[in-house]
Amino acid sequence: MPANRLQQQLEDLRDQIAQNPPLSEEERASLFVLIQEIELQLAGQAAAEPDATLVDGVNLAVERFEASHPTLAGTLRNILQSLANMGI
Repeated sequence: MPANRLQQQLEDLRDQIAQNPPLSEEERASLFVLIQEIELQLAGQAAAEPDATLVDGVNLAVERFEASHPTLAGTLRNILQSLANMGI
């Protein structure tokens, strides 16, 4: 059930984005794009090779938000771990 756990983490991330008004529109947009990329990877996981750029994107987001939004960065780290556990 790692996919279900990852879906829950993505929902948590959406909630945090909605509740964190200090995020700029650019930051919000980049996080929503990242969520969409993860969901697309999940949808095509059986047919597609793991996308290394997806993991890189999550890592960059963790670094970007680590100081300014530690809770958000923690959720992104959890997502990163779930992706790793799924072999992505």
